[in-house]
Amino acid sequence: MPEKALSLPEFTALLVLAVEAREVSNTELKERHRLTIDGSKRRRLNELRLVDSRREGRAYLHLLTDAGWARLQEDLRAGAVPPQTGSSGAIARALLDWLPRYLRRTDQRLADVFQPDEPAEPTEPTEPAGSAGSADVEERIRRAYAGLAVPGGAGWVSLAKLRPLLGGVPRAEVDAALVRMERLPDVDLVPESNQKTLTPEDREAAVVIGNQAKHLLWIGAA
Repeated sequence: MPEKALSLPEFTALLVLAVEAREVSNTELKERHRLTIDGSKRRRLNELRLVDSRREGRAYLHLLTDAGWARLQEDLRAGAVPPQTGSSGAIARALLDWLPRYLRRTDQRLADVFQPDEPAEPTEPTEPAGSAGSADVEERIRRAYAGLAVPGGAGWVSLAKLRPLLGGVPRAEVDAALVRMERLPDVDLVPESNQKTLTPEDREAAVVIGNQAKHLLWIGAA
């Protein structure tokens, strides 16, 4: 168990960010969960590298880091959950006691259980006249990826570097292809874990899946 226990507000912030499983603003956190991550709470979670926070305009946006996922899962496994009181506390204790047992029983990680919502599928997908077919767009993405990946093996490729190599395919078609491809066993799309390193070009090139901006593509063996 980590030496310094998390306070109830800090633990709650990690749990809520895990449930959201995406970058989320204080404004949305307040609307959806009646909490914000600010002041000393934000600074400590940032210092512990459990949460990445960035400012956009006047609002802060927060994302649970890999270390944050690991810390939350370890605290749940070890029973290091801050005490809660009253009826709501009893509900929370019951659920938080059940969750690590469920993870062990199903051999899953916390990140496997908490995932962002999938966008609604169109009922009748159509391709505008003159557009590239979906199979053709996927093939272009795979060729572009192969040209950028580390020689001799798969690696993470920035969408900011990949998009210019797609021969002018409309962005909407590229995004739709990336959403489809992410469901394939040999494809993965993830956000940049260190949001502070993102350039404006990286943010612009990201594809949004389940309300989460994803910046890096990996294609390997199926």
